[in-house]
Amino acid sequence: MDPIYAPNKEHYDIGFVLLPGFSLIAFSSALEPLRMANHLADRQLYTWHLVSRDGCPVRSSSGLEMAVDCAMEEELSLDLVLVCAGVDVQHYCDRDTLGWLRRLARRRIPLGGVCTGGYVLAQAGILDGYSCTLHWEHISSIHEALLFPAVTFTPQLFVIDRDRYTCSGGIAPLDMMLTLIGRQQGLALAEAIAEEFIHERIREVGDRQRTPLRVRLGRTHPKLEELATLMEANLQEPLCLDELARYADLSRRQVERLFQRYVGCPPLKYYMELRLVRARLLLRQTHMPITDVALACGFISPPHFTKCYHDRFGHSPSRERVRRSAREGGTASGEVRPDAPRVEEV
Repeated sequence: MDPIYAPNKEHYDIGFVLLPGFSLIAFSSALEPLRMANHLADRQLYTWHLVSRDGCPVRSSSGLEMAVDCAMEEELSLDLVLVCAGVDVQHYCDRDTLGWLRRLARRRIPLGGVCTGGYVLAQAGILDGYSCTLHWEHISSIHEALLFPAVTFTPQLFVIDRDRYTCSGGIAPLDMMLTLIGRQQGLALAEAIAEEFIHERIREVGDRQRTPLRVRLGRTHPKLEELATLMEANLQEPLCLDELARYADLSRRQVERLFQRYVGCPPLKYYMELRLVRARLLLRQTHMPITDVALACGFISPPHFTKCYHDRFGHSPSRERVRRSAREGGTASGEVRPDAPRVEEV
């Protein structure tokens, strides 16, 4: 049995590795359930240690600095190590950090990633043969750049695969840690923690990251959700309006009325927005040639792609790349693959 679920274990010690630019909300969402578990149980079920590469404080993406307890190389007896990352994570995949994580893996210490921490584990090669997750935006970029072929990325909120624990950004770590606490200490304690945090329900491993269209719009129609799903699944080879209508068993006019009523715009304008947002993510997060980005988002003609992109965002795709280079300027690069996508905090 995985030691993190060892029966009759009275105490668990968890390490949080903070990388520069880590997401404060994701880190807090992972740590606070442990504190509340101790409080509600009225005994120390969990202790934790904050770790940085050199033992110095680490600045989060919000600019707040967090003091840590120790450096990576200090000897700790841990039941689980979670890598907490955020913006520009690829710049902090240095040899020392990756080597340390590989040594922990060889010692069979369970490992996980919070927010973009899973990227670091994948870069270290210790997710090969595992399923894991990142934020949905970054999963698509990794797929387009053909990175980490031995890793299975899923759109789930969080993934627990044997001794690997990964979750997406925001408050997703809260659900992963509540699930962990529930398995270790019982569901009653996990549900009590959720109630203390005014968390309506503990989302499960199988829950997906994307917010359903009906939630984003407040109310919607089943056929509209079906049409939106069809669009999202066919960005590289967009369907025409007649094809969308046929697949949804509607008339062209019915499709137009649905989008106008619930979304407030014509269906093809909504479709174009999905394609352009995807293009912007690829420009920001990968080194794919602009022509390849255009093709991946359904634009056969580069000039047409440039015009549509400029009309939507106020600048050209090439300008987007220049702005990205300016943001990344002066940042020391670590041990990363040459085509590694730029991964940002969510």
